[in-house]
Amino acid sequence: MRLKADVAIFDIIGHLILWLILSIVTFGIALFFFPYSFSKFILNRTYLVDTNGVERKMKCDIDLFSDLGHVLLWFIISILTLGIGYIFYFYRVWNYALNNTHID
Repeated sequence: MRLKADVAIFDIIGHLILWLILSIVTFGIALFFFPYSFSKFILNRTYLVDTNGVERKMKCDIDLFSDLGHVLLWFIISILTLGIGYIFYFYRVWNYALNNTHID
């Protein structure tokens, strides 16, 4: 089995522009929701390909506000660590996203 991602350049550009605008409008607060959106963006465009070539789509079942307590906790940690905590937060969100992904 292997993974196959189908992420188009225009999709990436649109996603980045949206989050750039959101981060400017919210003075950076939107960046704490970005990892959720980013992981879901990639996972929902990924397929599991078995040895026979059959593709099964991955589906991430998180939303941007699914774990607001998690966001607030890591916001405080990031502030207290002068931004270093955000790096760890990004990995923890990926862990959360992968644990909430299934294969159709």
